[in-house]
Amino acid sequence: MPNVKLVNVRKTFAKGRVVAVDQVNLHVHDKEYFALVGPSGCGKTTTLRMIAGLVEPDEGQIFIGDRLVSELPPEDRDIGYVFQQYALFPNMDVWDNVTYGPTVKAWEDRKRERIGREMLQMVRLYERADAVPRELSGGMMQRVALSRALAAGAELLLLDEPLGALDAKIRTELRYEIRKLVKDLDLTAIHVTHDQSEAMAVSDRIAVMKKGRILQVGTPHELYMKPQGIFVANFIGESNFLEGRIVRKEGKAGVIVRLRGDFDVKSRSNGRLKAGAKVVLAIRPEAFELVQGKEKLENSLVGVIEKVRFEGTDIRYEIRLVNDEKVIVVRPSLGGEWLEEDNNVTIGFSPEKSHMFPYPEKGLRAELELE
Repeated sequence: MPNVKLVNVRKTFAKGRVVAVDQVNLHVHDKEYFALVGPSGCGKTTTLRMIAGLVEPDEGQIFIGDRLVSELPPEDRDIGYVFQQYALFPNMDVWDNVTYGPTVKAWEDRKRERIGREMLQMVRLYERADAVPRELSGGMMQRVALSRALAAGAELLLLDEPLGALDAKIRTELRYEIRKLVKDLDLTAIHVTHDQSEAMAVSDRIAVMKKGRILQVGTPHELYMKPQGIFVANFIGESNFLEGRIVRKEGKAGVIVRLRGDFDVKSRSNGRLKAGAKVVLAIRPEAFELVQGKEKLENSLVGVIEKVRFEGTDIRYEIRLVNDEKVIVVRPSLGGEWLEEDNNVTIGFSPEKSHMFPYPEKGLRAELELE
């Protein structure tokens, strides 16, 4: 079964002026469902296409299993590739699309028939084997594309934004079907997407990319609970960012941070930053406690509710802090009192639920930019 390794892989375009992938090192384990996520233009699709052999790296090595494949053509890499726009043959019916790989490889008729039948039954499209692509829904076409990629016996499946062209409900349903299929067949899968919620729902591990570099690799839980940088804290889930300076140490593992607006709050120390250092605190919306009026909470901040939105599983409050004009997003769990716009409120958070980062050299806004 294949694992995939990238060693110091680099790729540029426009005669070296555009760096698409910059010294990427990555190890995808055997039978792992792995995701590459990041904003558009971050290099994730170029990375996938280099693994597939559709793009040749300028530098570095790519291994599939124990084989160095950096210079092998795609047909010799034993991979299945699923494109965002399906890339089905429009003049072929479903059966011929799915069995195209076995046919090209000249497999015997009995084997080709068995594989085609098994693949279409697996994606619940055997009854539509004689349909042509234009007669199918988007979800059906994506399942045909997936079964075609698997029919040739590949143990490594590469998925390039496979659900991006589908509507929200079908996308949610199909992503779990793909994961179950991959796991049932003991495949290794690398899934490229810009949708972090999609990646968190289906992946064993995720690599977050920005401007051609990998910022952090971890499980969905690790990336959400222990982001290693401001961009990851913002891209994986949602975070509020509060700017301030460290005033002093507080206890063995804490510091007091004076925020803009002269709010003093306690946070966990990262062990490297000293008094006087400018910092950014990242706090998840659900980490806040929210009460109406002025009440003493841990790390109390006071403000006014500007917007209230009911979002099904929770309520989203946008609160403008006094003395600062910073807008904080708070998502308390359902069941509490529903507060109205223009209410004066107090919010608070536990120091253990904040993440402290050094203030970025180019500023907070530049650090959060997706481009």
